[in-house]
Amino acid sequence: MNRQEKSQVVAALKDQFSQSTGSIIVGYRGLSVNQLQKLRRGIRQNGGTFKVTKARLMKLAAENIETAQPLLPYLKEQVGLVFLDKQDPAIIKYLHTFSKENEALKMVAGSLEAKLVDAATLTRLALLPSREVLLAQVCGILKAPITKLAFVVQEISTKKQ
Repeated sequence: MNRQEKSQVVAALKDQFSQSTGSIIVGYRGLSVNQLQKLRRGIRQNGGTFKVTKARLMKLAAENIETAQPLLPYLKEQVGLVFLDKQDPAIIKYLHTFSKENEALKMVAGSLEAKLVDAATLTRLALLPSREVLLAQVCGILKAPITKLAFVVQEISTKKQ
């Protein structure tokens, strides 16, 4: 790779860092080509982008981007970057399930809204229920007291008769 190609890669990574809502560093050492293709396809379907390049070029791209600076210490060895675009929870869930199926994939760290997120926190985020499930749970909690009150009022009226 010559200097011009390297500068193009760094510029493209800077654009990705600045346009994405967050990024996750994943270790992919040990994945086969078919597994990597499946990973890329799944990330793309969930609205993200997976980039693999030299860690040194990733560091150069992340140096002047505020949202990417927390990731600088983790940009070493054979790692890839997953750029998130609005569908953060879906991509994190996909990475978690893919890492369970393929133990070679490891979530190393992430940057969400310019804050560093470690691997354990990413796993906890992946295990959270979806937004629709959480809304249904809130509706159930709000509906329960009203239902109980209606049941008590009905029982009182049947006892008086």
